[in-house]
Amino acid sequence: MSWPRGGPDGGPVLGWRRDERAAGSAGTRERVSVLGYGRELGFRAEGERRCVGARGNPCPVAAVVPVRSTGARCPECARLDRAHSVAADTLADDPRPYRVYLAWFGPGMVKVGITRESRGGARLREQGAVVFGWLGRGPLMAARRTEELLRAALGVPDRIPYAGKRAVRGGLPGPVERAAEVEELYRRAVALEGAGWPEALERLPFEAVDHGGVFGLEGLDVTAAPVRAVTGLVGGGVVAGRLVAAAGPDLYLETPSDGTVVLDTRLITGWELAAADARAGVDVPLVAVGAGGVQDGLF
Repeated sequence: MSWPRGGPDGGPVLGWRRDERAAGSAGTRERVSVLGYGRELGFRAEGERRCVGARGNPCPVAAVVPVRSTGARCPECARLDRAHSVAADTLADDPRPYRVYLAWFGPGMVKVGITRESRGGARLREQGAVVFGWLGRGPLMAARRTEELLRAALGVPDRIPYAGKRAVRGGLPGPVERAAEVEELYRRAVALEGAGWPEALERLPFEAVDHGGVFGLEGLDVTAAPVRAVTGLVGGGVVAGRLVAAAGPDLYLETPSDGTVVLDTRLITGWELAAADARAGVDVPLVAVGAGGVQDGLF
């Protein structure tokens, strides 16, 4: 699942790759489905979960990968995919402009990060940031130094465990309260100008961007029954329900017998999928939200 900058109303889309060889064509065909709230979804996993490869190239051995991992890559492909990435600090000479952001995921859960300016707010939606604000813009290394400055001077983390983000989504305060927490951190951050703030980083005016409506969280009712999360697919396992919300990589599905079920869409990569009845419910392993789950990513 992705949150493209130019997507309809900034909403999520799901990308599919279809093998055309069985139909007599060469290679694969890709298509994208817009994920509208209220839409019914249903699919069944088939076979085994295989490595998705690295940087657009297939895994040379089509390695089987763990069903609970969010990466869907074997160790070698994971290493290749991470190479030349911003996160790995291997693009110091990248000439493109970057932005520093402050992102809020729940009370007391604010982080600092950087993203390419051309991506806009897509990176923040991918991380599940309920609110964010830009802090500054400039060259990559200036943005990176600002990120490090906030970590050292203000104790602001650059990562928040994903399970923590998911656990608080059912009881978020209102838009005014959550924006206020980001604005307070912004004030503390700009007060550091002259105390290590890189000269090459242009400070941007504060404006809170709230994703509560885009994610569908304002209408999400998680009080009627405990929310449970998919821990991994299994061969022959079905996930089906009505989409009621989405945040980061998560889809919130209303199901006939299991209440609200959260599916981290990173868990479906690497599987062959077939259509299933949207009223079939869920017959893959589940765990109560906040009680463990999938191996965490770098969000």
